[in-house]
Amino acid sequence: MTGASVGDGPYSERMTALDDELDGPPGGDLGTVAPVTPVLTPVPTPEADGGVLGRTYRALTLGIVSVVLLIAFEATAVGTAMPVAADRLDGVSLYAFAFSAYFTTSLLGMVAAGQWCDRSGPSASLAAGIGSFAVGLLLSGTAVQMWVFVLGRAVQGIGGGLVIVALYVTVGRAYPERLRPTVMAAFAASWVIPAVVGPLIAGTVTEQLGWRWVFLGIPALVVLPIAVMLPPLRRAAAGPPPGGARPPDRRLLRLAVAVSLGAGLLQYAGQDLRWVSLAPAVAGAALMVPAALGLLPRGTFRAARGLPTVVLMRGIAAGSFIVAESFVPLMLVSQRGLSVTMAGLSLAAGGATWALGSFLQSRPFAEAHRERLVRYCMVLVTAGIAATPLVLLESVPVWTAAIAQAVGCFGMGVVISSTSVLLLKLSKPEEAGANSAALQLSDGLSNIVLLAACGALFAGLGGGAVSVGHGAGQAAGAASASHPAAFVAVYLPAAAVALAGALVAGRLRAGR
Repeated sequence: MTGASVGDGPYSERMTALDDELDGPPGGDLGTVAPVTPVLTPVPTPEADGGVLGRTYRALTLGIVSVVLLIAFEATAVGTAMPVAADRLDGVSLYAFAFSAYFTTSLLGMVAAGQWCDRSGPSASLAAGIGSFAVGLLLSGTAVQMWVFVLGRAVQGIGGGLVIVALYVTVGRAYPERLRPTVMAAFAASWVIPAVVGPLIAGTVTEQLGWRWVFLGIPALVVLPIAVMLPPLRRAAAGPPPGGARPPDRRLLRLAVAVSLGAGLLQYAGQDLRWVSLAPAVAGAALMVPAALGLLPRGTFRAARGLPTVVLMRGIAAGSFIVAESFVPLMLVSQRGLSVTMAGLSLAAGGATWALGSFLQSRPFAEAHRERLVRYCMVLVTAGIAATPLVLLESVPVWTAAIAQAVGCFGMGVVISSTSVLLLKLSKPEEAGANSAALQLSDGLSNIVLLAACGALFAGLGGGAVSVGHGAGQAAGAASASHPAAFVAVYLPAAAVALAGALVAGRLRAGR
């Protein structure tokens, strides 16, 4: 038992009542009391609850997995439609910003969600996050200018930040430690079907109806996750944590605003390649760096053993891979003449291998080797990122990108789920919200910084001038606007960051 002494449980209450019966009524005669046979309520065993799909957890598991399924479908569908959306809105030069705006505002949502969950539980944060997510999609889907589209992505990011932290808190509070790796594997498995059918559906809708319907159609899927998830969530994880509610920390909220504003200024400077942009870049860094130091666990940036390195590793892995993955559809459409559907399908195999990697880390044997698995899999992530731009060579088959992404996704499945498991293992119940927010904050900050740097290199090397054809037959037109060096400038830094993750993985274990 955790967090309570033996004398605090229902068993001691039953024995106290039994003693009262044996003692008789106050002032009574013990000899007149009939013998009492104690009746003890059995404690549920691991076999009795049946696992994450047993009667105890089935409704909650299906509910939160449906939310992850929605997020997964949105990510794969929007990623497929993004090259066309940016092209139609004359905003290819802001392509990286369309992704990073989501991550920038999600930082604020993450910190707010951590405070919210530690005070009153994850239910309200989850519901508000899904609502904001849907509003952002509607705003982007109706945009007539690229900056309005980016604004919609920003609103969506707030919702994403609220949702992801609430999901992690739910796992930490509602499931015992032995089931958490399985839940994380179920989250990863939820990406398989969207990864396969998402690009096909999104590509078909984009080509036949227009890119807007990809964004406008997804909010209709919001109703089902809310209906399925909220009732069991309220029963299993409502209210303050077992250690007591933590009062809201206004300092953390101020830091969250500072880090989001700083990240936004940094992104703006990265997209406007003029000397005058140095001013917002310096201001952004001045805001973001001190705020990040205050929001992340002490020792994160020097890879202190245990929790700080877990948080750092999450940022390294997510930032390096997501930046690389974001440019795959644009690279295949503009440099190799693929249709948006085929370019999106190049990422489909990655969903299955990501789920496979997450399933592997959930097996019992993995617990004793978790840190070593993370190191080896970061090597796979590095290899996948480095091999992807080989398709810029005409002699290399385009399916090489799909293979490279599948290898990287397998490694990411192990790394992302393992860092989540390690974080919950190293967190006290009353700190699960704040620590989960720090984990996601590291994820978002890394995405923002790398997207700003790689986006600036991409634009500086002519990436903003690439054109997007209307189908696979546009290879010649795409080649006329070919800028392979711009894409190489994205993938090489991302691979270097992933390799750094493999080097610091040995510090995940707390202690020596």
